[in-house]
Amino acid sequence: MDLYEYQAKHLFDMHGVPLVPGEVCTTPDAAKVAANKIGTTVVVKAQVKTGGRGKAGGVKLAVDPDEAYKKASAILGMDIKGHTVRKVLVTEACDIAEEYYVSFLLDRAERSFLAMASVEGGMDIEEVAATKPEALAKVRVDALEGVTEAKAVEIFEAARFPADLKDQVVAVLQQLWRVMVEEDATLVEVNPLVKTPDGRVIALDGKVTLDDNAHYRHASHADLVDQSTTDPLELRAQEFDLNYVKLSGEVGVIGNGAGLVMSTLDVVAYAGEEFGGVRPANFLDIGGGASAQVMANGLDIVLNDPEVKAVLVNVFGGITACDAVADGIVQAMEMLAARGEHVTKPIVCRIDGNNAAEGRRILDEAEHDVIELVETMDDAARRIAELAAAAK
Repeated sequence: MDLYEYQAKHLFDMHGVPLVPGEVCTTPDAAKVAANKIGTTVVVKAQVKTGGRGKAGGVKLAVDPDEAYKKASAILGMDIKGHTVRKVLVTEACDIAEEYYVSFLLDRAERSFLAMASVEGGMDIEEVAATKPEALAKVRVDALEGVTEAKAVEIFEAARFPADLKDQVVAVLQQLWRVMVEEDATLVEVNPLVKTPDGRVIALDGKVTLDDNAHYRHASHADLVDQSTTDPLELRAQEFDLNYVKLSGEVGVIGNGAGLVMSTLDVVAYAGEEFGGVRPANFLDIGGGASAQVMANGLDIVLNDPEVKAVLVNVFGGITACDAVADGIVQAMEMLAARGEHVTKPIVCRIDGNNAAEGRRILDEAEHDVIELVETMDDAARRIAELAAAAK
């Protein structure tokens, strides 16, 4: 999960990283009040989960509260690389003598952690990395050893930071590493880390990506989820602990096992080319040991997507027996009918493997007009694409 700057800075503050205080605002009036509290020149910064805010006009100076109001009015609602600005961070403006770059990341290719640092930080750090790779120091960090003082000194020296900043930069590197480890992050980045005219080192920006797989260890991380930008169906699926991702298409897809579901997405997209470009509407993996209730919850989620015109259930019975899947489908139909939501969208089922014959028998005897059984995955994909195209 990527965090907004203000959320990243909240974690930085918890671990002692030096910051400039600020306030998150959702309206121009709130930005004016925040600027008035700060009482000096402020920076109004768009809060979006992408880079390039400054170049896009999402970071503005304001010399007084009235100007903060105007700047916030211009930034709120702005589109930055497909991200709509709904919040701004108002912080005290900071005089900058020099800009640096530091980050820690999980290097999956090397199965290790990597520290990166440069004395040429700022908006053009990507260009520096591309055209002057020697200016970006890269230091491996052992997961067990971590960033000790000696390792922080090694990073400091590799990046050739000014000697007079050694104590401050070494401390910041260790503090950022604590954020990385104690918050279970896969990325912690500061760009720019600045030196002020009076010699202080301050993190002016912050970027953090948290490992979703570690959320169970951090109850407070639930507060960092931005509900306003998360699809309502995905939020509801999370309540059911379903592995669901909303896509832009017309065919709802349910399967057991990530590999099978991903293959199903491919064959549906391929089959859909014959019918005007019909596409999958979601990824939904009910898992290898899913119960009938899990199947019912999944079907409930998919059927309530207004963009879905037809649903493909593609299950290969293993740990999850096909009769349990069939029971889940029947339960979902009954549950929806009891709520007055009668299912009219066609459902194509390809069921094979453990107890497949029993699963087909259950669906046949249920005699639901909208349910159709198809033997192979390719045939099921073509049939569901055809039905979805007809319903568009």
